[in-house]
Amino acid sequence: MTDVPDTSSLGSAPSETGPEPAPGTDRLRRALFRFRQSKLSVIGALLVAAVVFLTLFGPWLAPYPEHVAGGVDTAARFLPPSLAHPFGTNELGQDVLSLVMAGTTVSVLAAFSVVLIGTIIGTLIGAIAGFAGGWVDEALMRFTDLVLTIPSLILAMAIAAALGPGFLNMVIAISLSWWPGYARLVRGEVLATREENYVTAARALGARPSRVLFRHVLPNVVSPVIVKMSLDMGFAILTVAGLGFIGIGVRPPTPEWGTLLSVSRSYMPDYWWTAMAPGVAMFVAVFGFNLLGDGLRDVLDPKGRR
Repeated sequence: MTDVPDTSSLGSAPSETGPEPAPGTDRLRRALFRFRQSKLSVIGALLVAAVVFLTLFGPWLAPYPEHVAGGVDTAARFLPPSLAHPFGTNELGQDVLSLVMAGTTVSVLAAFSVVLIGTIIGTLIGAIAGFAGGWVDEALMRFTDLVLTIPSLILAMAIAAALGPGFLNMVIAISLSWWPGYARLVRGEVLATREENYVTAARALGARPSRVLFRHVLPNVVSPVIVKMSLDMGFAILTVAGLGFIGIGVRPPTPEWGTLLSVSRSYMPDYWWTAMAPGVAMFVAVFGFNLLGDGLRDVLDPKGRR
């Protein structure tokens, strides 16, 4: 009698090409591939990574931590750049590189706090306005338009002057002028998303309006918000530095890029290195976040997907 081969195990045999990747993993792989196609985006990501590293560890890596704490060395006033002091020293004999490294923590954390608070406030207002519609939408958007009529820097200066100098007051002042852009962005995205079929189906199944908004609508407007946050980081850093420069933000001896520039302007152009270091630091940070934002926009743009 002829033997019949056993085929019961054929269905469980592993594929020669390996298991199929999960949909989420495949999307992430494609997004990273698109991101790597832009050299400028990769450069921006590397610059931002360096800025974040200094934000977290800058005060501890500073070559002269005693200068960060407020120590002075009058015998070493206005030394030009050298191996001992790569960015020279200031009018108090403090190492400028150490001050800039420590100032990265203050400047970037303040800017991130501003963007985060502005995003939360603007997202809530824009989502409620776009989802509720009617008189709620009109009232919230007219208030948003009213805030937009005032230049954000002027409004932040007025609020900061009323609250007084300090890190927390500066963050609150800028945040209260930062949210309208997010409100208008989120409102427009919610108006388009709330008419999608899956939202209509959720409503037909009896889902509460709050559940529809936070479970089905808002998760689908995250991409443009993330892109705007990355692009806004550079502008927030400049705004924080601007308030410090005019003396209503963080004040000395706390190192911050704007205050370092404000003090060093009195010694220009003879001691140019005191202003060059914080200026270059701001340029690198803003440039990096702008490049990263452009890269994220290309990755998260639905029209760019295949």
